[in-house]
Amino acid sequence: MYKLLITKDFDESYIKVTKSNVETQKKVQKALLLLKQNPFYPSLKTHKVQSKNYEERWSSWVTGDIRIIWDFDSNEQMTILLLTIGSHSGTHKVYQ
Repeated sequence: MYKLLITKDFDESYIKVTKSNVETQKKVQKALLLLKQNPFYPSLKTHKVQSKNYEERWSSWVTGDIRIIWDFDSNEQMTILLLTIGSHSGTHKVYQ
């Protein structure tokens, strides 16, 4: 099982993306649980992307439009850094 480290950017973007929407929060929590168990679980559709602020990183699916951008922590084995969360389009866009 992987350890998840939440960055300040992830925390701030999570608040903006979920906007107290309980259904979205539940979907994010489910995706984080799967990510913690296996970052390449098929329903996460994990793949490399060019992120807006983090260059090439991993992206995992939350909903049709919401993605989690993350990377493995180079200093600690079995640790994932949660960098940001956002959408493909609009004001919370996470891709270039």
